[in-house]
Amino acid sequence: MSAELISILALVVVFVIATTRSINMGALAFAAAFAVGELVAGLDADGIFAGFPGDLFVVLVGVTYLFAIARANGTTDWLVHAAIRLVRGRLALIPWVMFAITAALTAIGAVSPAAVAIVAPIALSFAARYGISPLLMGAMVVHGAQGGGFSPISIYGSIVNGIVEREKLPGSELTLFFASLVANLVIAGIVFVLFGGLKLSGKQEEPGLEQDRSAGEAGKAGEAGEKGQQEPERAASRLTPARIATLAALVALVVAVLAFDLDAGLSSVTLAVLLSAFWPETSRRAVGEIAWPTVLLICGVLTYVGVLEEMGTIDYAGHAVGDIGIPLLAAVLLCYIGAIVSAFASSVGIMGALIPLAVPFLAQGEIGAIGMITALAISATVVDVSPFSTNGALVLAAAPEVDRERFFRQLMVYGGIVVAVVPAAVWLVLVVPGFG
Repeated sequence: MSAELISILALVVVFVIATTRSINMGALAFAAAFAVGELVAGLDADGIFAGFPGDLFVVLVGVTYLFAIARANGTTDWLVHAAIRLVRGRLALIPWVMFAITAALTAIGAVSPAAVAIVAPIALSFAARYGISPLLMGAMVVHGAQGGGFSPISIYGSIVNGIVEREKLPGSELTLFFASLVANLVIAGIVFVLFGGLKLSGKQEEPGLEQDRSAGEAGKAGEAGEKGQQEPERAASRLTPARIATLAALVALVVAVLAFDLDAGLSSVTLAVLLSAFWPETSRRAVGEIAWPTVLLICGVLTYVGVLEEMGTIDYAGHAVGDIGIPLLAAVLLCYIGAIVSAFASSVGIMGALIPLAVPFLAQGEIGAIGMITALAISATVVDVSPFSTNGALVLAAAPEVDRERFFRQLMVYGGIVVAVVPAAVWLVLVVPGFG
């Protein structure tokens, strides 16, 4: 049995054990990376740790640290109230507002994980407060980020269009952008319907409504009782110095990432430390609320994926598909490889590898280049809802007051459905009509 097949089987074993024995998958993946890397691939420790996602580690720690402080001092509660006022209490509009915000951020140049890191904690806090499915809210944020991710001035769009130009392939920047936007809008609409969005349509909530109603019912108990009911709402709506500073830190994070292209993780840690220095009482417990199990899970799995890349398993699978000789079959298989691998690894890296692999049969003229490239781009990015991708991991880490193991399984199942359905759908819509 080849080393590549052994490494794939080891990954399957990791999934099975983690699912059946409730062991942190990241810990298992670290063990598998050590065993396969040392015994099968002949890698030393440096070779194994080369795949450790240090940047993602800092992003997960930094963002969850900063927003744990925001939760502790009540800033996220204040933002939730502000969001309700923005849409005049119509809860059904909030998921779409989050979709639009992340789409706008990535369309104007934000890296997709940075946009998700900024929006997801606020969106998930809102979901927890009003009983909205965290899967619904998280998916809306991620699909929004991917929906705007291929504008001509975006990071993803610039990368793909640059590869197309370098490989001297036909391209269309607007087709790439609008196809991705429409695909993510359609998926977001389906998610909205299936995960309780329609049930929100008849609900309208204004800040203070629940408390005012409770206070009214308790009115007979006297004025003191009424004040007791209203005080929590007033406290949540009040801007304290700590909340003002935290809001300024969140704005600074957006500016640092978008305007100065600074790292979202390092920026978040720095801002969190500054807030902790001035308000140590409310910030002390925030370190304990960093999503450490999620950090272990994601970093372990991605370290193993790095071992797979180092030993050539990814290239092995891609070249095997490219050598099939049946253009339409090769096209759909490449879309699936892009989706599957991207669910665990860098979407940008996968696009950079898959588009050149598609060049040989695109050169034959039987497959339309624009449709194929667009299908590959969508397949490799729409699956970022997976909890093993950066965006999915950020959503998992940002969700307050949830059973993380259950939420992890929900994201994994949803990501699996997207992987199974979307590549075939975009292949059917974008590639098959251009064949021949």
